Amino acid sequence: MNISFNKKAQSGFTLIELIVVIVILGILAATALPKFASLSGDARMASLQGAKGAISSASAMVHGKWLINNTPTVTVENSVINIVNGYPSTATIAIAAGLTDDYTIVPNGQDLIVRPKNLPAALNDTCKVTYSEATAARPAQVVIAAGPCE
Repeated sequence: MNISFNKKAQSGFTLIELIVVIVILGILAATALPKFASLSGDARMASLQGAKGAISSASAMVHGKWLINNTPTVTVENSVINIVNGYPSTATIAIAAGLTDDYTIVPNGQDLIVRPKNLPAALNDTCKVTYSEATAARPAQVVIAAGPCE
């Protein structure tokens, strides 16, 4: 009885090669994850920059209309904007700026605080735009809090 075996060449990866590839992918993922995690803070800050720009533009536009008409209210896109010392009131600046449901808008006396929606409570003081109503001594002010949004 003569038994002959044909030895076929095997193709593919060995178990060690597969483990090495998985380890390398794990290391790459571990180094890239912190970068992707910090993008949410950057997105919130970009959103606040957009809100600040919208509020500043609306305030300047309403002030210009007030200088021309000199009335206690100004109409902007079919919305009546109340005027305080020549600038929009805190009650109506969000309407003039066209701020949408993407923001939490909190009136606070003569200030209006704008924060991104779903902001963690720990970031309430550092991730916001504040619109301060005009006084007789100074125009309206729009300020972004200097803290992080992460």
